[in-house]
Amino acid sequence: MNRKDSATVQEVDNLEALSAVIVSAIQDVKGISIVKMDLREMPDASTDMFIICTGKSTTQVKGIIDNVERKVLENFGYRPNHVEGQEGGHWVLADYFNVLVHAFTKEKREFYKLDSLWSDSKVTRYEDLD
Repeated sequence: MNRKDSATVQEVDNLEALSAVIVSAIQDVKGISIVKMDLREMPDASTDMFIICTGKSTTQVKGIIDNVERKVLENFGYRPNHVEGQEGGHWVLADYFNVLVHAFTKEKREFYKLDSLWSDSKVTRYEDLD
């Protein structure tokens, strides 16, 4: 059984709403360079969406993920399956099964180039809010 076979109808129906809440939560705390990568048409992808953003400091990167967790819990009652990287704060990942949220410092994002990993997916870029 692949990841799409095991997803519940609720997870699939809420995917766009979930990603919108995540993007909004990132924007609320001034995360920048937000990119949503829709991987649903990518046969080798292990998830449906990546949402990637940059924080200006490790404190902001941690704050971005904290706000995402808070807003997703308020709106959907979901907690992430797993969060890692909070200790250092240079790259923090929140795993919501169908959506993986990656918050980076600028240096780590440039180093790992995660944006280019699935560059042939459907990509949505969001303008930075002032």
